[in-house]
Amino acid sequence: MRLPEEYENKMKRLLGNEYDAYVSSLSLPMYSCLRVNTLKVSVKEFLRISPFELTPVPWSSNSFYYDASECTPSKHPFYFAGLYYLQEPSATLPAATIDIEPGDKVLDICAAPGGKSTELACKLKGTGLLVSNDISASRLKALQKNIEIFGIRNSIITCEAPDKLAESFKGYFDKILIDAPCSGEGMFRKSSSMITAWKQNGNEKFIAIQKEILREVVKMLKPGGTILYSTCTFDPREDEDQVMYLKKLDPGLHIEPIAKHDGFVDGNPQWSSYENADEKLSETVHLFPHKVKGEGHYVSLLKSDGERDNSSTASRYTIQKYKGNIPEINDFLSHVVSGINKDNLEYRNDKLYLIPEDSPSLPGMRIMRRGVYLGELKKKRFEPSQSFAMILSEKDFDNSISLKSDSTLCLKYLKGESLILEGYEEEFDKTPENGWTLVCVDHFPLGFAKMTNGTMKNKYLSGWRMMS
Repeated sequence: MRLPEEYENKMKRLLGNEYDAYVSSLSLPMYSCLRVNTLKVSVKEFLRISPFELTPVPWSSNSFYYDASECTPSKHPFYFAGLYYLQEPSATLPAATIDIEPGDKVLDICAAPGGKSTELACKLKGTGLLVSNDISASRLKALQKNIEIFGIRNSIITCEAPDKLAESFKGYFDKILIDAPCSGEGMFRKSSSMITAWKQNGNEKFIAIQKEILREVVKMLKPGGTILYSTCTFDPREDEDQVMYLKKLDPGLHIEPIAKHDGFVDGNPQWSSYENADEKLSETVHLFPHKVKGEGHYVSLLKSDGERDNSSTASRYTIQKYKGNIPEINDFLSHVVSGINKDNLEYRNDKLYLIPEDSPSLPGMRIMRRGVYLGELKKKRFEPSQSFAMILSEKDFDNSISLKSDSTLCLKYLKGESLILEGYEEEFDKTPENGWTLVCVDHFPLGFAKMTNGTMKNKYLSGWRMMS
């Protein structure tokens, strides 16, 4: 791997006699990990049923290394059931570090493709509100899919610039996570294209973007709230200096210590260009690929002075409540025996939604999804959505079938094929009744099908299907 000379000189200054070890690490294979979706399955239960050999990631209680040369978790039915997220190991540290409490209002301001948002939602445990934002409309499709496959119901997905968010969310959030756009120096081992991009953009472009985000973020934090700032780069101008810039924007912000694990490197006040840089910068964390089993990352945690205030600064969204007057919808909902609050159902433009509790109004904002899209009325029939299936558990729907994860039927379903059950009786638990059926793998929902006399018409979302 050929590194730019300017970059080499910088890293030699930062790492000293460890520079050669760092360069050598770039020629080694990357580590792979999965993070368990604790909204759907406990870590203990997942380890019991996991078909993979897993080793704990030290800094994330629900993350585990796996050997990518031995297994492919992205092709296992459990992946399609949303039981885990595949993530670079070091990238699990930010969401693992920020202390989310049930009921918090949380902002993930640079959220796509959703790795950190999905873990923040797990920590909220279905309470409070998660706003997942990304300024890039092209990246929102992946974010929305990951929010949906995880079965997250208390989220709003927005596509706005930071200043537009700040107009609606002044002093609103208890916790804010900023995984900032950066020069990507920590990802050089992942892709040579990152080196090419670094040659083109350097650091200055991202320093300006980061400052623009931070100027607006401080306006949205409640007194007593917490900000986590992270990057996947090593440059102190994007790391330590940005923490100092945050403190300059809001002198009430104080650096909080982060639990240190083997191989973690302390942030360094001497690397900062600020005079009299805060000595507590040493309580922030650098991850280098020659020191940990992961790529490069920087993580800092800051807490605001003041008492926590649970009052809201945003007006409440008025739900266009479903009046219960459409027989086709009522018929389908009669099979949903638990799992949704029917008082929070909204019906508009022939579509049914489940709206989060205490959802803010947000007039004029580009909202890509508020809560969960449940389905649509089409020609006097109700078609449930893929996301509806993903928020349910098997017991929530009164007509279901559970396919074995290693079965032919399960693979056929994930590829979008109709299922003829006759002759495959050992591959599923029971024959469902005619009508809408919740299809599960080892009792975890995958999607819907329509059962008619032993044949199941596949309703699995085409864009989610397993490729051959």
